[in-house]
Amino acid sequence: MIEYRIDRRSGVATYVQIVQQTKQALRLGLLEPGDKLPAAREVVEATAVNPNTVLKAYRELEREGLVEARRGLGTFVRRSLGAAPGESPLRGELSEWAARARAAGLERDDVAALFALVLDEHFEPTGKEQQ
Repeated sequence: MIEYRIDRRSGVATYVQIVQQTKQALRLGLLEPGDKLPAAREVVEATAVNPNTVLKAYRELEREGLVEARRGLGTFVRRSLGAAPGESPLRGELSEWAARARAAGLERDDVAALFALVLDEHFEPTGKEQQ
């Protein structure tokens, strides 16, 4: 099951962080069709966010067709995203690279900026919001 981590200093709206983390879990195969998302109450208890924020995130995921709410049962994954399994050999290579970057003294934000630059060099911008 997914555990949401909210970064209050990121400048990204809390509900957007929940949506992004859910999409990341879908891309990595950590969540699959049929899996149940944590109840809003559980997310509220774990993250100390407003219940309406969690519900807003779940509604956005539902609007995008990624999850469906079943009255009295919870919210369930309808479909997955991408094809980057969390156990891909590429993950190991990327993990080694991140360790080298950290050993070289780069901060998390430095690594994120460098990675974004390389992504932009190798992938066409889609023109849509990052998923």
